Amino acid sequence: MRTDVHTHTTFSDGAALSSMVGAAADAGLDGVGLTDHCIVTDDAFGRRAQYDLVETYERRRELIESARERTDLALYDAAEVSFVASERDATRAFLDTAEFDYTIGSVHFAGEYDYTSDAPHVGTDDEARRAAVERYYDAVVALVESELFDVLGHLDLPERLSTLRGYSRPSDYERVAAALADARTVPEINAGRINRSLGQPHPDPSVLSRFADHGVSFVLGTDSHRPDELTERVPELRDVADRTPVELVGIGDVLA
Repeated sequence: MRTDVHTHTTFSDGAALSSMVGAAADAGLDGVGLTDHCIVTDDAFGRRAQYDLVETYERRRELIESARERTDLALYDAAEVSFVASERDATRAFLDTAEFDYTIGSVHFAGEYDYTSDAPHVGTDDEARRAAVERYYDAVVALVESELFDVLGHLDLPERLSTLRGYSRPSDYERVAAALADARTVPEINAGRINRSLGQPHPDPSVLSRFADHGVSFVLGTDSHRPDELTERVPELRDVADRTPVELVGIGDVLA
């Protein structure tokens, strides 16, 4: 693992940019992607008000330029953009203006469902929970087919939630893999819950062979919000890299 493609700073819900860069250096990386949450349009869950990178990315860019003068690391001015299918045109217009080094596209909410917290709106019976998960994968496939993003973030986010964990089916992973096989977007192996409730990276290592069968490559991202998370997760991802059946590529390969 040479580059961590997925980290956050105080420009969304992470730590100081300088501390994240320092942690990447301490972890022995060659590069780090600074990918703060970016929500282009208002949503029903109030996240647009919480994450304002649309207004602040130029100020963050100045800090990144300054940080580049003080480190040998490759620093990527990037963003994790929430995908909303109905807002494709607005998202494309903003990304064309912002000209990030690369973008991670992630599904955080779709329709009436918020996949960032264990909220009661997902329902309590199996049928309702399965419907919520199926809606998530519908949105993921639409994200891939939109061709808006360089990287697909945490492609099975419901696995982070205790209310939805285990409701993903092999067929869900299969259709995501099939969509990725024909797209420019590359998915990530995400370590965001590797030391927490999930206890492993995701997607689930047991399903990665499905992606390998479709010739889908992956990048590696810690999804860190604090320096200690980054330094803890990099060795874990290096271990995953040694064992995974899928091809791993660097962000430079994705952008080439």
